[in-house]
Amino acid sequence: MTQASDRRQALRVGDIVCTACKRPHPATGFPHRCPRCGGLYDFGQPLRFLPSDSPPASHRGIGRFRDMLLLPPGAKVISLGEGGTPLLLCQVGEKQIHFKCEHLNPTGSFKDRGSAALVSALLAGGVQQAVEDSSGNAGASFAAYAARAGIKARVFVPASASGPKRMQIEAYGAELVPVPGPRSAAAEAVLQAVEAGAVYASHVFQPHGLAGLATIAFEIVEQLGGAAGSVIAPVGQGTLMLGVAEGFGALQRAGVIPRMPRLIGVQARACAPLWAVHTGGASKLEWVMEGETLAEGIRVLRPPRGDAVLGAVERSGGSIIAVEEGEIREGRAALARLGLYVEATSAVVWAALRSLGPQDFPAVVILTGSGFKDALKHAA
Repeated sequence: MTQASDRRQALRVGDIVCTACKRPHPATGFPHRCPRCGGLYDFGQPLRFLPSDSPPASHRGIGRFRDMLLLPPGAKVISLGEGGTPLLLCQVGEKQIHFKCEHLNPTGSFKDRGSAALVSALLAGGVQQAVEDSSGNAGASFAAYAARAGIKARVFVPASASGPKRMQIEAYGAELVPVPGPRSAAAEAVLQAVEAGAVYASHVFQPHGLAGLATIAFEIVEQLGGAAGSVIAPVGQGTLMLGVAEGFGALQRAGVIPRMPRLIGVQARACAPLWAVHTGGASKLEWVMEGETLAEGIRVLRPPRGDAVLGAVERSGGSIIAVEEGEIREGRAALARLGLYVEATSAVVWAALRSLGPQDFPAVVILTGSGFKDALKHAA
């Protein structure tokens, strides 16, 4: 490692701060909220893209962007070979669409990029055991990377989570805690463990994973050979959209791309709080329900970083749209006929293709989770 690289990494040690009181993330312990004021943690300064230190794309794993992962000097990057996913160009009607195949990551979802960064930070911080809550994909990813790092994991999931996701979590050796009720019940249950002293390795509250997700943007520009006109992705908690926005922002500040692509987030109409606020203002939020949906991975009623997600989308000139259950089924089948087997949560993006205009090309659609994740549910 070069001396210059050491200096750049040292700048990152205190880069996570409380958004309310601006105190840095503590050097000891691993709180998910500021111990002083209860504020959310986020980047203290914009993410920086350091192209000179990025090995070629043939190197698998987000560790090739190591200097941008907000890790202390010398910290080990925990990797299972995440990243480097294909960007496939497909003809969809009269449109040419690029699909970023994040469902081909090691545990079958985009969450692996965030888990690699977060678990690396946990290990560097001396954490030996931690808890997480998830609709399934984040829990499976955390369980895998925790196993790789030697960290004991306990994962709270809705009892209704798909069988393959639950089996995957247990296969990695994590303790699975099924919680009756909607997704929000699992989020409430994990906080009881946190209050009892557990470290909360939350993919939502801990911002470390956002730097890992930013690598999706780096790869998209690398694979396109230039800027994207628009990027479409499912939105639940919104960490994917935030991470991608951070990545494109870093590329723009580094002069790699001239502007941000238009960000288009997609929610299931049955549970679409960000769509409601985006289209009708905050007053519409009171009418939003945590309804049943095939897209279980984005069934999130109160995303903690919702305001930040909306801000990122709106600054890009993008939008949030909501789709019906029939459109999700149609999208899943249509993507499969292109050879892209994804879970229902990923399939919400299909209906958004109708909204694309000439200014949105090249258009990139992020496919977030493998179809094997909910295969048993849809076969039943």
